[in-house]
Amino acid sequence: MMKTTHSLIPTDRIEQRIYFLRSEKVMLSTDLAGLYQVAPRVLVQAVKRNAERFPKDFMFQLTKDEFLNLKSQIVTSRWGGLRRATPYAFTEQGVAMLSSILRSKRAIRVNIEIMRAFVHLRKLLASNEELAHKLALLEKKYDAQFKVVFDAIRELMAPTEPKRRLIGFGRENE
Repeated sequence: MMKTTHSLIPTDRIEQRIYFLRSEKVMLSTDLAGLYQVAPRVLVQAVKRNAERFPKDFMFQLTKDEFLNLKSQIVTSRWGGLRRATPYAFTEQGVAMLSSILRSKRAIRVNIEIMRAFVHLRKLLASNEELAHKLALLEKKYDAQFKVVFDAIRELMAPTEPKRRLIGFGRENE
């Protein structure tokens, strides 16, 4: 019999913490620390002790401008107060790598939920791309049909040349 598991963290709570920065879907170290229930400095220290596991395409530190821009976009900021350093951003691969350095049972369960959230978002994006493609095909298909209609309307709107009056013995006046 298959054992059902309940979600440790609701998927929508995780998805709200996935941002699009530098053309990547990422999660911030501050949010990850909250989900793992560890202090942000503990998470960052563990990552720094294992720096070789986190190349630039797995993790990067936000610039001050990126951080301020992101913070201004979020109405109720979860990052109140002054900070010494900007948070780190972890790509999906970086989050997966965190599971190799954070070994608590909670960290493992949270990582599973995060991976599921990334997969869910990928599926949503794929379905949106498919929908956009279908819409583009329909527009191309119906643009040709509507062109005929618009051409007919333009023809009806074009002024007609006035008929010349016949003078004399049925001949047109030249």
